[in-house]
Amino acid sequence: METLDYPVGKTVFGDETAIAAAYGAFREQPVDETRLSDVPFAPRKRLALAGEAAVSGVGTFEGSARQTLVFAPSPRPGWWIRRTDHPEQLDTKVDIANLWTSAQNLVLRSGSPHNYLRMVEHIIALKAGLGVDNVLVKTASGDPPLFDQSSLPLVKAVEHAKIVETDEEATYVTVKEPLAFGGKRGDFLLFLPAEKGNRGLRIDCAISWNTVIGRQRVVFDATPETFRYAALARTNATHRQYILAKTVGKLFAATRNWGYNKKNILIHGPKKFYTGPRFPHGEKFLEPVWHRATLDLMAALSLFGEHRFAGTVVSYRAGHTLDCDAVRAIVRQDLLERV
Repeated sequence: METLDYPVGKTVFGDETAIAAAYGAFREQPVDETRLSDVPFAPRKRLALAGEAAVSGVGTFEGSARQTLVFAPSPRPGWWIRRTDHPEQLDTKVDIANLWTSAQNLVLRSGSPHNYLRMVEHIIALKAGLGVDNVLVKTASGDPPLFDQSSLPLVKAVEHAKIVETDEEATYVTVKEPLAFGGKRGDFLLFLPAEKGNRGLRIDCAISWNTVIGRQRVVFDATPETFRYAALARTNATHRQYILAKTVGKLFAATRNWGYNKKNILIHGPKKFYTGPRFPHGEKFLEPVWHRATLDLMAALSLFGEHRFAGTVVSYRAGHTLDCDAVRAIVRQDLLERV
């Protein structure tokens, strides 16, 4: 694939010199896999669910308890989270305004401090990934279920509930001009406007790790088919992180009952994988970059409320916090326009 050039555009935050240097490193990194579409996925009507579907698994943070999510129709536009164990609380809208923290994972909350859902990124990524506009997610816990097949069981549950077209027009937003956001460790994001007549979403995502993961890059057009393909990609942890969580981590609430095991996460070290990696591609295994591009980055793109984001997003070595800081800055500074 030929070298892809993108306009860096206006720097919203971050150091321009650092962004330029990181962009130079990004351009030199070859693309490992492309999944481009001849016809952009951009339904004219809003998509919703016809019925309900439940999915259960071991708790992410309370591994001794099974947790259940129910995907249900929503009478309101957008995605909403309902804590059924707190019926006195209002539903939480999936929106950047309700993001509590992005330090280690995304936590959405509204109202009471108890009205939250942790590790929500692997759930709400389905909004941008499958293009379903109106959904109510019901749960009796702030701890979501965890699966050996990553988010694929969630995709199957939504499909089982049956995705249907509504009579309402879908709403698309894009940035008014090319924008750049810089982090503090040689990472950046670019948000580029949708081309005239194109409501699709394209993502160019690259990662670079000093472990066996190494450098990986994928370029794809967001479609339900590609998202379903990538939903099998698990989150990853270094072997050192895993050992610490299972030993000293027992002393801390955040990791004491960690539901992660050698099947539901990808464990890696400097020279080898400690669990079988997925997505073989030549000599590489692209599971980490597909997870980053879809179940992490697309989760942040789902935080534009009831709207769909159209355009191109370029990500280099970025993570949850930079993703969410960029989305928040775009909304706060009124940098969006309707397509």
